[in-house]
Amino acid sequence: MKITLVSMPWQLLDLPSLALGILHNRVAQVRPADDIIQVQGALAWADFLLARSDGELTPDDYAHVAETGLHHGLGDWVFAGALYDDPDWRSAELAAYAKTQGLDTRVAERMRMYADKFVDEVTTSLVADRPDVVGFTTTFMQNMPSLAVARRLKQRLPDAAIVMGGANCDGDMGRALHRNHRFVDYAVRGEGEVAFPELLNCIEEGHAPDHVPGVCWWDGENSVANPEPKGPIAPTLIPPPEFTPWQRDLEASACRHWLEPKLVMEGGRGCWWGEKHQCTFCGLNGSSIGFRSKPAKQLWQEMEQLIEKHRILDVVMVDNIIDMRYIDELLPRMTASGWDLRVHYEVKSNLRQEQIRAFADAGIVHVQPGIESLNRKVLGLMDKGVSGWRNVQLMRDCETYGLTVSWNYLYGFPGELDADYLPVIEQMPALVHLQPPGGASRIALERFSPNFDRLELGFADRQPSVIYDHVYDLSRPELADLVYLFDTPAQGIGGSVENLLLDSIEAWQRDYPASTLHIVEDTPERLVIRDARRGRPRLEHVLGDWQAVGYRLLNRGRNAAALARALAGEGRTVSAQTVTDWLARLRQDGLVFQDQTEYVALATADLPIRVAGMSESEVPV
Repeated sequence: MKITLVSMPWQLLDLPSLALGILHNRVAQVRPADDIIQVQGALAWADFLLARSDGELTPDDYAHVAETGLHHGLGDWVFAGALYDDPDWRSAELAAYAKTQGLDTRVAERMRMYADKFVDEVTTSLVADRPDVVGFTTTFMQNMPSLAVARRLKQRLPDAAIVMGGANCDGDMGRALHRNHRFVDYAVRGEGEVAFPELLNCIEEGHAPDHVPGVCWWDGENSVANPEPKGPIAPTLIPPPEFTPWQRDLEASACRHWLEPKLVMEGGRGCWWGEKHQCTFCGLNGSSIGFRSKPAKQLWQEMEQLIEKHRILDVVMVDNIIDMRYIDELLPRMTASGWDLRVHYEVKSNLRQEQIRAFADAGIVHVQPGIESLNRKVLGLMDKGVSGWRNVQLMRDCETYGLTVSWNYLYGFPGELDADYLPVIEQMPALVHLQPPGGASRIALERFSPNFDRLELGFADRQPSVIYDHVYDLSRPELADLVYLFDTPAQGIGGSVENLLLDSIEAWQRDYPASTLHIVEDTPERLVIRDARRGRPRLEHVLGDWQAVGYRLLNRGRNAAALARALAGEGRTVSAQTVTDWLARLRQDGLVFQDQTEYVALATADLPIRVAGMSESEVPV
């Protein structure tokens, strides 16, 4: 059979579609006679906009909608008119919503002018290839552009089987997407490495896929949803991705000069922390939270082969959390390669200093550690399993070893109080030499998160987010099954404390590029810390005798009693009261961060190297 795999906007332009790459190779493994084509719809859309607008709508504008439009539904709205054959579809509703949010929608409005013609162009190209099966991968804002093309394709090529899969098809979402769009022949819920090839067998043989787990299909005019798979697939069934079609299209793209291409890979799926303590706000793993990972040797072989094949050293690992065994088994292979790798990984924030150094040596230069907060109590409400001082320690060590840290400050948890935020806000001026959060935001209510599934956590009052009102032509009950984000009454802090948090983070972002706090002299009996943080007098703090030893012991968080005991173990007997008073002076000087009773040192071990213009909040997706 001839199979076309499509990834529509709004995937990031500098990354290939991992879903397309993996499915391409998986189908090739089990159905070697099939002819497989990939369509890079996101790249095609950026090229189309650049050409049709005479260069006015650039890849930067594409990135603006792709990266900032998610929580406003902008990307879906751009293509909604093409789906519903109405170029003015829900424009008034978007305008009213944008006014309440202070949202500038001019770029999205200009893009919508070209969406209908682009959908026609993609459809015409697909029809010309005469595929037997067209599979669309859909995550976040890919629903509307995918549905718009799928509907026109079914009108013009009715014999082609249309399949949709991806995160937007997980659980109830897939059932709702299928039953509300008759032109979608099949929806694959859950992982596709097994289900999709089995579905292809059914299509080729001409019988119903009633035995394929997770598949939605039509029995006459009735939408049938097969039970979902009982468990996650084994990592041995996940092949390395096929990115040759993407690279070929990238090299021919008019947008290539705007982009820094990166490879995208995965070593593991699910979340080993979330299996037992899923963060209350997180729904990213959907129904497949069970953690599994490829052996480090296999992953390195796949990474090595892709890098050599595509001649690209930037790699984005999409694992929700790194397999901790990789620190000992994968990182040494990366280090030994001698390549100037630039790798992104999501990690847990309780990494030790020597582990962070191993990351840096291996070429892992960008981490997303899920810091979320700097207060122990609020982190407990999230079920993060980490303390505020531990998060600050990670930020300090990443600054020392040159790792970029991407994180956002989250608030709005039931049970949080103003008193949980004010001590942290008070200390933020002392943190300006460390990488700030990309911003602060009230948590969203996401499908599949504990906050969504467990009403006792405080979010029983919910409805589909208002952002979908300017996107879909569906009833509220159908939207409740289809969408990922929900509106719910605000919880936790608000008012003046919320505003103070937002203002303090904005000041942190402003002051970071011009601020350092680092150790310039480190001998057994003397420690000199140079303070060049914006907003403070430039000076050197000199610590001698037991204070030098004590500050080194604060490399990890300790309370006053624990520090006094540790000093005694180093042969320095100091009373607990003396230690308490000293810690208070260090906090006043901004040399330590206090998280309830624990204190952690803030000075970096070396002067960090920063790249002018680098965005500390940039997060690959």
